[in-house]
Amino acid sequence: MSQAPIRIVIAKPGLDGHDRGAKVVARALRDAGMEVIYTGLRQTPQQIAAAVVQEDARVLGMSILSGAHNQIFPEVMRLLKAQGADDVLVFAGGIIPDEDIPALKAIGIREIFQPGTNTDDIVAFIHQALSS
Repeated sequence: MSQAPIRIVIAKPGLDGHDRGAKVVARALRDAGMEVIYTGLRQTPQQIAAAVVQEDARVLGMSILSGAHNQIFPEVMRLLKAQGADDVLVFAGGIIPDEDIPALKAIGIREIFQPGTNTDDIVAFIHQALSS
């Protein structure tokens, strides 16, 4: 019996108006056999958490360029926990300063991918994280 594809939500939180990176990642994940749900631009933390729950996603990837990651990401994580989805694997990418990464990982974001990351590395991270 074949295993169901990994369901993943890719979200663009906040007021970001640029989603090229998120779309590149979404395409790479689809090409790797994952089922990707892209939420579109300017999503609130509530919309993102709701999409993860409604889609029964195992993974959430958030892309942010606006600099609001220290405000938005903790709220998404809080909402996921409040909705019983704190077992979802969460990763993020975009413009996130190195000094902010430890605090984001401390709230449960498993990995941060910065600009220039090879999409194969993201695919490998998801497979490794879900198999452990």
